[in-house]
Amino acid sequence: MIPFTYERAADANSAAKAAAQPGAKFIAGGTNLLDLMKLEIEQPAHLIDITRLPLRQIEAKDGGVRIGAQVPNSDLAAHPLIRDRYPVLSKALLAGASGQLRNKASTGGNLLQRTRCYYFYDTSKACNKREPGSGCAALQGFNRIHAILGASDSCIAVHPSDMAVALTALEASIETMLPDGSKRTLPIGELHRLPGDTPHIETTLHPGELITAVVLPPPPPGNQTYRKVRDRASYAFALISVAAIVRVEAGRIRDSRIALGGVAHKPWRALDAERALRGKPASMESFANAARAALRSAKSYGGNDFKIPLAHRVLTRTLAEVAGIEGAA
Repeated sequence: MIPFTYERAADANSAAKAAAQPGAKFIAGGTNLLDLMKLEIEQPAHLIDITRLPLRQIEAKDGGVRIGAQVPNSDLAAHPLIRDRYPVLSKALLAGASGQLRNKASTGGNLLQRTRCYYFYDTSKACNKREPGSGCAALQGFNRIHAILGASDSCIAVHPSDMAVALTALEASIETMLPDGSKRTLPIGELHRLPGDTPHIETTLHPGELITAVVLPPPPPGNQTYRKVRDRASYAFALISVAAIVRVEAGRIRDSRIALGGVAHKPWRALDAERALRGKPASMESFANAARAALRSAKSYGGNDFKIPLAHRVLTRTLAEVAGIEGAA
């Protein structure tokens, strides 16, 4: 690990100002950043500790919930407001990492964790995300866990967060503090970027911009669930995950929200699937058609060919389950 300096932030504005300087990084739970520093993938010259900032509240707001950026994942998953009103989020959080990591990982940090692509972590291999312009070794390499939607010739890595997939389905908003003291709010769908030609630019945040809270709107009508398919039962990232909210009235689908994880460089809102479901009978045929719509543009790279049919099956069964189709689970 290379040498670095350290300071403990006194308030959000001073933290943002300090982080706007070249080579500076925020540190909270450190569950991702410290591993990357040990491998010298991240090489910050200065760390700003934000763990003492007053950003740990979970409070009802305008019919929804405001979640401070420093709330640990374990506390968020267990909070009565989240378990009762947003079960898709509680389930997604509990599907992530391990109990020990959830006790340390913060809400804001979870959103900003970096990919677990093998080639990103192996500094002997080409990776445009780690070293822009060097190439993408995953394209012709071992790409079993990689993207099938929204990828580019520069990067086929996937975003690892379970929480962010659920927040995408819930249409959460992100509150931030900028270095000049101003604040802004952006929809979660505008936070993460697809890779394009610049996969090293992963979010739309400005230098030094600090996530201060996540705001959930009032819970949407309908049933919610989160399903994660992975190589082992715990402490594994998603091959495919689905956050689904479906409202059925008189046997027809009135509304739905669907987000996929493990398939793209960002949490993937399956708008085509939502459109395909609207007004259709709540049937296995409708759900299979919606899955086909969601995956119409999917592309695989050899090692991950299996992910397209797997995503179709997982999405179809999850939609059926949340709609209450008997035997769907």
